[in-house]
Amino acid sequence: MKVFVTGVAGQLGHDVMNELATRGYQGIGTDIAESYSGVQDGTPVTLMPYVQLDITDEDAVISTITNINPDVVIHCAAWTAVDAAEEEENKDKVFSINVNGTENISRACKSVNAKMVYISTDYVFDGKGTEPWQADCKNYAPLNVYGKTKLEGEKIVSEILDKYFIVRIAWVFGVNGGNFIKTMLKIGKKFDSIKVVNDQIGTPTYTFDLAKLLVDMIETDKYGYYHATNGGGYISWYDFACEIFRQAGYTTKVNPVTTEEYGISKAARPFNSRLDKSKLTDNGFNPLPHWQDALKRYLEEINLL
Repeated sequence: MKVFVTGVAGQLGHDVMNELATRGYQGIGTDIAESYSGVQDGTPVTLMPYVQLDITDEDAVISTITNINPDVVIHCAAWTAVDAAEEEENKDKVFSINVNGTENISRACKSVNAKMVYISTDYVFDGKGTEPWQADCKNYAPLNVYGKTKLEGEKIVSEILDKYFIVRIAWVFGVNGGNFIKTMLKIGKKFDSIKVVNDQIGTPTYTFDLAKLLVDMIETDKYGYYHATNGGGYISWYDFACEIFRQAGYTTKVNPVTTEEYGISKAARPFNSRLDKSKLTDNGFNPLPHWQDALKRYLEEINLL
């Protein structure tokens, strides 16, 4: 199986390339930089080919994917800087990447009859209530620019293609790039106490675990919408920070505050990011391990344990 992966300089794309290599599949990675610019741990650089591609360039996308002729495209590339997306000077670029870029990838997939995996987000929902969002729920009302553009991407994929997996994730962390865990570890070294919000509820997603699931998916034709975060129940960012410090052996005190008390953020965040993952097991896919276990393995991976 030949798999084309966008956004390989990011957390998820990097781990997807590694998982493809582990299973003996032919992976071709792409990103905006001239050469691979992520963590140099070997696999994506030495074992997998890399091509530069601007996904907003329609002609380049069609030409590249036509020439490669993959069986599957896993589309990890996206603008993910949620607060920066709210800035007026960035809005056109966010739309170009998350919407136009996704349309270009989708049309290219259709032209070569490739399966497509589109990575989406809990931010397509308004975050109201306390009930977990179902994978096939269409009650969309994103609160910010990032969520709106990712929702438009979902719609484009589902309108253009028949062979697609739309996979919503949340609270992502991986070795290749910045994330909440790295931020907590950094500020936990500098301060005796910090404030973290306790009224936004969801579950973290370890890209190492998610990559395994995505490759499981593309080995099937069980297309549709899915939610995929780690298991272990729903938590707040406050809970997550406390467990990060506990496992890392930090003595930093974490003080819970409301989103309103915390302030700062330019983009509105959903309070309810509970994603129901039952559709995974209903379709025979293995659920992701508990988030506490994922955190432990991640801290070991970055040499903190």
